[in-house]
Amino acid sequence: MNTIKSIEEHFSIIKDPRINRTKKHKLIDIIIIALCSMMCGMKGWEEIELFAKAHIDWFKTFLELPNGIPSHDTFYRVFSRINNKEFNQAMLRWVEELNLNVEGEVVAIDGKTLRGSFDTATGKGALHMVSAWTEGTNLVLGQVPVESKKNEITSIPILLRMLNLKGAIVTIDAIGCQKEIVNIIREEKDADYVLALKKNQPTLYNEVEDLFKLAERNKDYYITDIASSVDKGHGRIEQRTCTCIELPDQLDYIAQGWKDLTAVVKIHAIREKKEKVEEQTRYFISSLPCNAKQIAHSVRTHWGIEYSDF
Repeated sequence: MNTIKSIEEHFSIIKDPRINRTKKHKLIDIIIIALCSMMCGMKGWEEIELFAKAHIDWFKTFLELPNGIPSHDTFYRVFSRINNKEFNQAMLRWVEELNLNVEGEVVAIDGKTLRGSFDTATGKGALHMVSAWTEGTNLVLGQVPVESKKNEITSIPILLRMLNLKGAIVTIDAIGCQKEIVNIIREEKDADYVLALKKNQPTLYNEVEDLFKLAERNKDYYITDIASSVDKGHGRIEQRTCTCIELPDQLDYIAQGWKDLTAVVKIHAIREKKEKVEEQTRYFISSLPCNAKQIAHSVRTHWGIEYSDF
């Protein structure tokens, strides 16, 4: 009950967008049901409605529910109209009160367009959010709304500065591979980073790619650690090899301007499904010690969140 009171206190700042004569459900009931459902893995308003109906007896132990469980249309209408800034402020204050310890955990920064958030009636565009997810609790530490995916790069620093990330491993896709973002993670947040590297940073990308080509000819000197894994399922076999190189002193020019860049990483994946074989190579930079197993785990955790749907 203390948790419910805490949620009610923090989320009371949200103004109800509905007119009085249309209200069948309390706003706080709608919010609490949505929070509980999403933390249990529900994706989309229909799943939230089904989850709530299946657990209505439990919800009734702490919610009034004067007209039962709201429909998925009600969840959609309410959340498409409440003030995003008010909701984010309430969410952040509540998560801060939980005092989550993220030390040693992966915190994935990722942008997503919320499924079902496009309002055809009003023409309101789909809601795109940049979110910070914690590995251990699968909770959102914070969110920043953005106009579209191309605006993520300006929102990521704002989101990072909102959060307590001490001791965490922050993962971001290639759009977040920026020196300003690295400085925030290391200097302001006392956290580590594993950042995807693509050709939006052409100089660094080419230097890292060339280093791994050189390492293939001189493994004893350059390769620091390797970890491999195999996943099988749904008629598919995927083999992944994570190779880490700890940058030697004579190659410190690669790390120039990138705060505490310690290791460069190559992940090579081979996917086999029926008779089709696909190969993919991705590069990353990290402030972590050159531990291939740890870095591979961080990347896989990020991919799990990046490819999830909600």
